[in-house]
Amino acid sequence: MRIAMWSGPRNLSTAMMYAFGARADCTVWDEPFYAPFLKHSDRVHPMQDEIFAREETDPVAVAKRCIGPTPQNKPVFYQKHMPHHMLEGFPLDWLGDVCNVFLIRHPARVIASYHKKNGEPCLEDIGIRAQCQLFDRIVNESGQHPIVVDSSDIRQNPPAMLEKLCNAIGIPWDPAMLSWSEGGHPNDGAWAEHWYPEVWKSTGFAPAEPPVPELPDALLGVLNQALPFYEQLAAHKIVP
Repeated sequence: MRIAMWSGPRNLSTAMMYAFGARADCTVWDEPFYAPFLKHSDRVHPMQDEIFAREETDPVAVAKRCIGPTPQNKPVFYQKHMPHHMLEGFPLDWLGDVCNVFLIRHPARVIASYHKKNGEPCLEDIGIRAQCQLFDRIVNESGQHPIVVDSSDIRQNPPAMLEKLCNAIGIPWDPAMLSWSEGGHPNDGAWAEHWYPEVWKSTGFAPAEPPVPELPDALLGVLNQALPFYEQLAAHKIVP
């Protein structure tokens, strides 16, 4: 079972990787296309030189590994992906050979978190439009109907929602997914020191989220752009 979990940034994606990584039957891969995205775009992100030194930058090689032999011969191979990393020309023909899952979060929460960590985002930075475009492509080209799950629902009731998610994917529910060791995962990407300090302190999912935050005027434009894409995907999500 190869699981491609498609998420935007600041969206519980690392905690979800840690949850799957806590399963004895699962190996995980952290943002396989992040290094190719940086190599083939004009974006400059923190720790870029170290990322290039440690990670595979060829998108074709990455795509082959996504559907290649499962590391350590584990029966479940969980891949944490970001749709906005998939630049034009990057291979997508492998999507029909994986179970595609979309992890969404209300864009006001994403924008507030991103702004705190990395400055004022544009629509492309939070990835929600790319999620919608990829979702539609998978439906139209592979015949799959991807699974959608909302990170806020997971935080509201992790055992119930993770069991529902496992059932939807077709793998056994494992309560080991509810906790992990403090300090990160051995398969964290080269960028983890910058992006993951808070989740490194965690040993499980954070409590339920507070109400959706009110954003300053400077961030309302990107919020208004993002909301229709979020609502489109939320219409397909697993119901709590």
